[in-house]
Amino acid sequence: MNDKPIIRIKNAVKTFGTVQALRGVDLEIKQGEVVLIIGPSGSGKSTLLRSVNRLETLTAGEIRVDEDSVTDRNSDIRKIREEVGMVFQSFNLFSHLNVLENITMAPLTVKNVTKKEAAETARKLLKRVGLADKETAYPNQLSGGQQQRVAIARSLAMNPRVMLFDEPTSALDPEMIKEVLDVMLDLAKEGMTMMVVSHEMGFARAAADRVIFMDEGLIVEEGTPGDIFSNPQEPRTKRFLEHIL
Repeated sequence: MNDKPIIRIKNAVKTFGTVQALRGVDLEIKQGEVVLIIGPSGSGKSTLLRSVNRLETLTAGEIRVDEDSVTDRNSDIRKIREEVGMVFQSFNLFSHLNVLENITMAPLTVKNVTKKEAAETARKLLKRVGLADKETAYPNQLSGGQQQRVAIARSLAMNPRVMLFDEPTSALDPEMIKEVLDVMLDLAKEGMTMMVVSHEMGFARAAADRVIFMDEGLIVEEGTPGDIFSNPQEPRTKRFLEHIL
């Protein structure tokens, strides 16, 4: 892991009408670090994650990826999003495109690579996520776990430096969760910088360098998985973990 932060979040504030989703969050994530964000519904964790590639626009504060400001309206957000891949709870695959076409679309349109090069990369990624035999299948022919693995491959096709995962297994049947987490574990072992909103404690223990507990738009506590799960210091963290561990 490189000690230099690749993501810097300073005093992040986000309001939706009268609701303050983020109330001044400060966070730095190092290159190669895997950070798991946990917390109750409405705690601001997904809002924070979505702000990193400006799917949500902060009300105040600053976010930088490397030296690029995400929050500066003059920044080239398309360029930043090439560096920051995102995997959602719902798979967001294009139903009218087959698997190969779903994965190659962004590289072809955004990076202007050749069709041959895009297809070669897509096939390597499909092999990597265990779906080499599914390139001509359509999303409705795949299980939820397979669709999520295609979604991960689609994000990786842009060769990002950071991956954001917003509850990637919450829409899956229990038996499909492991196949997605295994792909994420492999990414972590390869040194991918990852921000993950999830309550998958097995993944946290196996892959996370740091666990962050959020509540009411603030970071309440952070530490190693061992520290947070075995010896939380804050009463609010303890109460939350009693319900999920």
